[in-house]
Amino acid sequence: MASISLAFNGVESTELVNRITTALMMLDGVESAEVGRHGAEVEGRVRREALVKAVEKLGVKVH
Repeated sequence: MASISLAFNGVESTELVNRITTALMMLDGVESAEVGRHGAEVEGRVRREALVKAVEKLGVKVH
């Protein structure tokens, strides 16, 4: 199982943190996701590109 780190800005509300967590957890292969205001740590068998796409779909830029 791989651990993938994502860094992002612009997450100011708990609601958005929860939306990001839900979006990541719904992806096939994700075992766990710890999300905060400045990034996320994801465990599982999933491609980083899929994680980035899910977060950016919510209007949050990943770098």
